[in-house]
Amino acid sequence: MGKTSKSIKAFAYLRTSSAANIGEDKDSGRRQLRAIEGFAKRAGIELAGTYHDEAVKGSDPIDTRPGFAEMLEALEANGTKTIIVETANRFARDLMVQEVGFAMLKGRGFDLIAADSPTSFLDDTPTARLIRQVLGAISEFEKAMLVAKLKGARDRKRRSGVKVEGRKSIAEQRPDTVELARKLVRARPKGGKRSLREIAAALAEAGHTTKAGTPYAPTAVKLMLARAPGRVGSNSTQRESQ
Repeated sequence: MGKTSKSIKAFAYLRTSSAANIGEDKDSGRRQLRAIEGFAKRAGIELAGTYHDEAVKGSDPIDTRPGFAEMLEALEANGTKTIIVETANRFARDLMVQEVGFAMLKGRGFDLIAADSPTSFLDDTPTARLIRQVLGAISEFEKAMLVAKLKGARDRKRRSGVKVEGRKSIAEQRPDTVELARKLVRARPKGGKRSLREIAAALAEAGHTTKAGTPYAPTAVKLMLARAPGRVGSNSTQRESQ
């Protein structure tokens, strides 16, 4: 009977450079993990864990990344010797960081595999090093060009008076909710006008609540009515928000 080959274990390493790409509704982390899992399955590699650095730039040194540092501790602890990333630039976009990080891992006896090009790190021939450096330089150039283009687009929008940054207002996120709040403040019941808390309660009854499913706070209602015609007076809103 032939011997059963011992399964190779590896850790998956994910990196998301922008905070805007983080969250359950974002695809960056899921896409990276799908690519890594697909490669591992084809190669007969068992994934022993996943580590993720969120909002970490590709130019940040390897030893300053909290997720990567945690993974190195786990590698030392359980004897796993392999790290899989989606692509080489997910490990590092900056050419110097990429080469220094690869050399550090190699010196500690760890293998680094890019799922889209499995030999890009493991082959340490002069040709492989040249290819790795060229690909890293191209990725770094493309990133710089993209940043320059985005900055140019933002500058043009700013000059035209268009809002390009910052958290969206409630009016931008939930226009239907704001419209109903404005109708409620205009449709005054007998005996006087609705308070901010009464408007919040009416919104909740109509199914308009916060993401947590709770009624809006009076201060949030005040923001909804800030530019509405016939809004609640300043003295009243100040009392209600306290």
